[in-house]
Amino acid sequence: MNSVADPTDSPQVLLTCGDSGLSYGSRALAGVPRLVLPDRSGRADIDPVLASPVVRRLLVAGTDAALAAVLLRLLRADRLDVELAYLPVRRSPCTTAWRLPRGDAAAALAVDGTASPVPLVRDDAGGVLVGRAEVRDLVGECYCDATLVLRGHARRLVVEPRPGGLGVRASRTGRPPDGRVRAVPARAPHGRGSATGRAVQVGGAPFAPVLDGVAHPRPLPRWAWYRHQQDWLFVIP
Repeated sequence: MNSVADPTDSPQVLLTCGDSGLSYGSRALAGVPRLVLPDRSGRADIDPVLASPVVRRLLVAGTDAALAAVLLRLLRADRLDVELAYLPVRRSPCTTAWRLPRGDAAAALAVDGTASPVPLVRDDAGGVLVGRAEVRDLVGECYCDATLVLRGHARRLVVEPRPGGLGVRASRTGRPPDGRVRAVPARAPHGRGSATGRAVQVGGAPFAPVLDGVAHPRPLPRWAWYRHQQDWLFVIP
């Protein structure tokens, strides 16, 4: 962990995650202490910063996976009172969902913007989701709350956080959820649909979900995402 200033003395800390995050040099970030971290940072990287009561906002420069890794540490350290701002290195599902800018506009928002509570989406493997999850070539069933959205085969099942919780869509193309509810009839032998809700449960032939661009290391016969009882604080327009 490298720094250009003591982060424990500042209410804002810039985390540049991986080589791609080092490109942020906006004037808006001048004077903000900076830590250089791995793309997917862990306990040893983040928790020393969170131990300081002075730190109130973390600015994460990197990918959706990098942002998710930092959010996971906030959850596990019981520091969801710390605000997160995102400096994306490229357009992503997270930036699209929350209409986040890039470049200098992103830096200005990260420093001066207001944080809002947004749904914290967890999974039953101990992770969090900030942008997009995919299950490819899934054979099985999927429910969003009590709504059946898949029975049979889908080339792609997509799950994304939404202002109200989660959206899910089973399709051939991998299009993101659009907020519409299209239930598969309970007696249908097969079908694909979409829904929004608080929880998504998937089961079937073993599959390895792709979580914020990172594939799970091994196939599993079931997976679930659900909205945590506490929101996280995200700096959005």
